[in-house]
Amino acid sequence: MTWFRRSLCMLMAGASVALAGCNPLAAGFLTPVPIQPWVAERMEEKFAHKNDHRTPIMPPIREGFPPPVCEDPPTEREVLRTLKKVKRGVPFVYEEFRDDIRIYSERIVDKIDPPRFFPLVGWAQLHHCHWKNTIYWTETIQSDYPFPTKLKKRRVEVIYIDKDHLHLYVGPDVETQKDITREFTEYAP
Repeated sequence: MTWFRRSLCMLMAGASVALAGCNPLAAGFLTPVPIQPWVAERMEEKFAHKNDHRTPIMPPIREGFPPPVCEDPPTEREVLRTLKKVKRGVPFVYEEFRDDIRIYSERIVDKIDPPRFFPLVGWAQLHHCHWKNTIYWTETIQSDYPFPTKLKKRRVEVIYIDKDHLHLYVGPDVETQKDITREFTEYAP
């Protein structure tokens, strides 16, 4: 009987140690799994910006009105996403940062092509909007191991972004143009 009690006590002591907070597998299949911080960034890059490379379709250009101009430059978010990614590095061994970011946008092309047929759209005019973006920033490379080091450099990069879009073409009939504009914008001219 003493053998049975002794083994039962040993089993209970082993179970209490195994189920204590010191054991990383104590929660079984509910055990938290460490995930690298860049996993969320990768998922956002992959799924969050699905409309970036799609061409928007705008209402027709009406006769007697001035032609539309490219008024919306690329946003800071669009420009920064096109820059080369910052190296991840190893914390405290090699880290890279971008500070003091300034972005200047300049329109270089604003022209409208004659109407032609586009598959899945129909007759439309292609409006070319090309932007030159100059980005200035301070690149900081830092290391704390084996001895503290910090290197700062001023950087400049030029990126060209196209924000082309289509304008439907419905012909020279003014009433048809008004109807299509009303459907697209819910605005009655």
